[in-house]
Amino acid sequence: MVIPWVFLVFGSWLLALAFVIKILNHPKRKLPPGPKPWPIIGNLNLLGSLPHKSLHHLSQKYGDLMLLKFGSKPVLIASSPEMAKEILKTHDISFASRPPLAAGKYISFNYSDMTWASYGPHWRQTRKISLTGLLNPTTLNSLEYIRVEERQTLISRLFPLSGKPILLKHRLARFTLRTINRLIMSETYCSSDASVVTHERLQWMFDEWFVLSGLINIGDWIPWLSWFDLQGYVKRMKALRKNMTEFYEYVLEDHKAKRQKEENYSPKDMVDAMLHLADDPNLEIKLTTDTMMGLIHDLVGGGTDTAATTIEWAFQELLKRPNIMEKAQQELDRAIGREGWVKEEDFSKLPYIDAIIKETFRLHPLCALIPPHYSTEDCNVAGYDIPKGTTVYVNAWSLGRNPKYWDRPEEFIPERFIENNIDIKGQNFGLLPFGSGRRKCPGYSLGIKIVRTTMANLLHGFDWKLAGDMKPEDISMDEIYGLTTHPKNPISLIMEPRLPLHLY
Repeated sequence: MVIPWVFLVFGSWLLALAFVIKILNHPKRKLPPGPKPWPIIGNLNLLGSLPHKSLHHLSQKYGDLMLLKFGSKPVLIASSPEMAKEILKTHDISFASRPPLAAGKYISFNYSDMTWASYGPHWRQTRKISLTGLLNPTTLNSLEYIRVEERQTLISRLFPLSGKPILLKHRLARFTLRTINRLIMSETYCSSDASVVTHERLQWMFDEWFVLSGLINIGDWIPWLSWFDLQGYVKRMKALRKNMTEFYEYVLEDHKAKRQKEENYSPKDMVDAMLHLADDPNLEIKLTTDTMMGLIHDLVGGGTDTAATTIEWAFQELLKRPNIMEKAQQELDRAIGREGWVKEEDFSKLPYIDAIIKETFRLHPLCALIPPHYSTEDCNVAGYDIPKGTTVYVNAWSLGRNPKYWDRPEEFIPERFIENNIDIKGQNFGLLPFGSGRRKCPGYSLGIKIVRTTMANLLHGFDWKLAGDMKPEDISMDEIYGLTTHPKNPISLIMEPRLPLHLY
């Protein structure tokens, strides 16, 4: 009975020695400050229904770069322009990937789209296809006629409603959905009784995708709880995936059928161009059906929601401050006149409206929390050791309210952009409406074209006022959180035409 005790003592000694060697070889890391985590849940209890605001308030206590635990997993929060630059530029390659969240698995075709794909050959190829094959300047310019037609359709449908209360939110959503669908797929696929899906169903799909992609799913952070789906999010994701798959498979098959019917078929839209690229034998990675569905969804979903939401936020701010709207309309009268509509090439003559859009991006960023990045290697950021496998959120909502960069940051002041030509393409880290670095939104050029001309023509074509007894000071800026952040309380508006009637 003596021998087993000898082995036990010797084994314990070896374990102790191994532990000491590990400590000596891995000195204690200097981690960023942050709140002390609870067992199991970490710091998830500190996140409210608006995570960007919760994290903003925490950053006031713990600093611009803080480390939290979501469950047992490390999460880094960057809340200042300096720290955003560290993540998105200085250490861009280290943080270029995405965390493996349920949203990427279930509603982004198993991480096949650009939004949730891990950094690597697949992601690089899909981004290259989007930028050079689908969203290049030549293609965008050739499709301008669609943007003009749909914008005029929006105005023509608004005109008969003059003097009546409307919710601009619903009109904008329908307009952007029709416009983007035609740009990407030639057809709306939801305009008649014979359509594969109703407009309402298609709009629900995109709304649901943005909500589910931004929610904090407990199973992502406490993996052993994922099987229980305590919040019901995965169930919703699976239902959405079924609807998305049916729709996008129909679109692809419809385009393939049209190609087969016509000899020497030339691509007529971005789906055609993608199918043409899929036949390229020199592609590094073959385009699967999942990849093509993911790419279509990135283009359609991204352009539809972001453009409509930006314009809606802008009108919330303008109706709260009628003097700013009046100043914008005066600029339009001087630069464009009252005998025509604003064209895309006119926008260089409208610096004040451009300033309104930039100020809207500052106070109401498209993504209050830029979609999460993920470290693929150990690195040192601002003197702190960041381990491999850390999820990183850049709080764009905090960037736009940083008092070191913005005078009176809580106020809506477009004039701040008149004398300062502040970039919104990702080079000024105090204002990142489309992100920055490798994971910057590839649809920036298309999105800004739609936002600018739609915003300008709505202001040029109509006078706007609040419906009923509502006063400017009653307008709420409360938010609904998702991957994009929407106004919680859309406002009812009344419009009246301000141009000659034959233009409508």
